[in-house]
Amino acid sequence: MLLTEMVSSLEYVPYWNKPKHQMTTQVNNSDLHFASVRELRSKFNKREISSSEVTKVTLDRIATLEPRLNTFITVTPENAIRDAKLADERLQGTGQEPTALTGVPVMVKDNFSTKDVPTTAASNILKGYIPPYDGTVVSLLKQAGAVILGKGNLDEFAMGSSNETSAFGPVHNPWDTERVPGGSSGGASAAVAAGQCFMAFGSDTGGSIRQPAAFCGVVGMKPTYGLVSRFGLLAFGSSLDQIGPLTRTVADCSDALNIISSHDHRDSTSVSAPFTDFGQELDIGIAEMNIGVPKEYLVEGIEPGVRSAFEASLKTLESLGANVSETSLPLTDHALAVYYIIAPSEASANLSRYDGVKYGLGFLNANNSAQATESARGEGFGDEVKRRILLGTYALSAGYYDAFYKKAQQVRTLIRREFTDSFLKFDALVTPTSPNVAFKIGGKINDPFQMYMNDVCTIPVNIAGLPSISVPGGMSEGLPVGLQFIGPQFGDTTVIRAAAAYERATNWHKNHPLI
Repeated sequence: MLLTEMVSSLEYVPYWNKPKHQMTTQVNNSDLHFASVRELRSKFNKREISSSEVTKVTLDRIATLEPRLNTFITVTPENAIRDAKLADERLQGTGQEPTALTGVPVMVKDNFSTKDVPTTAASNILKGYIPPYDGTVVSLLKQAGAVILGKGNLDEFAMGSSNETSAFGPVHNPWDTERVPGGSSGGASAAVAAGQCFMAFGSDTGGSIRQPAAFCGVVGMKPTYGLVSRFGLLAFGSSLDQIGPLTRTVADCSDALNIISSHDHRDSTSVSAPFTDFGQELDIGIAEMNIGVPKEYLVEGIEPGVRSAFEASLKTLESLGANVSETSLPLTDHALAVYYIIAPSEASANLSRYDGVKYGLGFLNANNSAQATESARGEGFGDEVKRRILLGTYALSAGYYDAFYKKAQQVRTLIRREFTDSFLKFDALVTPTSPNVAFKIGGKINDPFQMYMNDVCTIPVNIAGLPSISVPGGMSEGLPVGLQFIGPQFGDTTVIRAAAAYERATNWHKNHPLI
C-alpha cells in the first residue's frame, strides 16, 4: 500500500472534547509545518490543536513530499497515530506529566535501534533486520511521549557528507532538490527543513549533524562526548560518535537535550552532565563573552558567499557586546588526516560484526560460513563503506599501526590540548560550519578528497570530544549558510547561550524552503 493510501485509511478523530465550532480539524498547514516545538507546545496547552491532528497533517505532508525528497527509509503511520492518541491523554492530564516533547512528531535516524521496526543504517547488508530492542535515546523519547514518525535516510553506516551513499537512494535538499542535504544525517536535516517533522535526532561522527543542518538551514548540535548514551546506535567510530538533535530553534535544541541526556550504564562512555538544564543560560546574552575566531577555519577555497555571511555574523556578535578576536589553532590543518585514519580504523573493527550469518543479508546456499560472509559483504556494503573499511584495516595492520593509527592518536592528544589551551582565553569559538553551501547531487561523489573536505570545519570538534552547535547564519546563492559555535568540554550550555543570542538578533532561522 502506498504511504498516501495508508495515511488516508487511518482512523482519525480529533481528541479534544470541545464544541464542534471549536474543533480544529482544518489546520493552517503552511503555518503549522514550520512551527517550532515550543510554539507547538503552546498550541497543545491552549487546546488549539491535538497531537493526533498534528500527527495526521504531518503524515500527509510526508506522503506528499517523499517522492521529491526521499528523507525517510521507513514511515510508521500506525504507530505514530497510536502514540499521538496516548500523548493527547497525557496532555489532557491523564496519567504521566507531559514533557517538553509530549505529542511532538519526530524522526530518528535509521542507525538507531528501534524495537520491531526495521533498522538498516541505509545498507543492504542489514536487509530484513528488525531489532528486538530500542536504543536508549529511542526509549527516552518514547518515555517523554514523543511521536516517532519513522526512520530517516542517511549515508550508509553514516559514512558520507552528502547523503548520496544510501542504499535507498539520495536525499534531496528541500531548498533545491537538485542539491544534496549534507550528510550523514541528511534525511533528518531535510525533513526538519521541509516541515515533515518538528524535530529529528541524528548521529555526528565528524560533522554529520552540523553540516547537514547548515546545508538545510536548521539548528543541529553535537553535545560533549558521553553526555548522550550511544547504546543502540549502530557504531561507526566509537570514540567519535555522538547523538544529538536537529531542530528549528536553539531553545528546541536545549529542550531535546534535556530529554535524551542521561547517564546509561549500558554505554561505557556515558557520563553524567554537570548541569540539570541545557537551557539554563538560554536568555543571558553574550555581553562581555570572549569569542575566538580560529583563522585556520577560514580555509583556502571557502566560498565567497560563505565568507561574507561569516564576516557579517561576526559583526552581529560584536553588536551584542561580545569580545570577538582572532586566534590560531595550527593543528587544525592535521585534523582531517587524523580523522581519516582513526574513523576508518574504528569502522573496520565495528563493521566486522556484519558477516551474513547472524542477521541481515544472508546467503543460505553458501557452501560454508566464510563464503556466506564474503558474499554478504561483497553485495551488502556500498563502495564508500568498503573504501573506509580497507583504509582502516590497512592503518591497523602489522607494520603500519605505529606509522598511522598510533601517530594519529598522538596528534589527536595534541589537538585536544590545543583546544583546552584556547579555552583558557575564550569562552567559545566561532567558525563557519562548512566552507561551502549545498552542492549539486553527483558533483563530488566521485572525488573522495573533495567530499571529505566538506567536514574540515566540523571534524576537529569530534576529535576533541567537544560540544558544538550549528545555527542558520545567512544565505548565499539562495541557499542556507551555517554558523558554528564550539565550547570547552561540558561547555554545552555556553554554546547554546551564544547560539541563542545570535538567533534572537537575526531572522535566518525563520527562512523556510518554498516546497
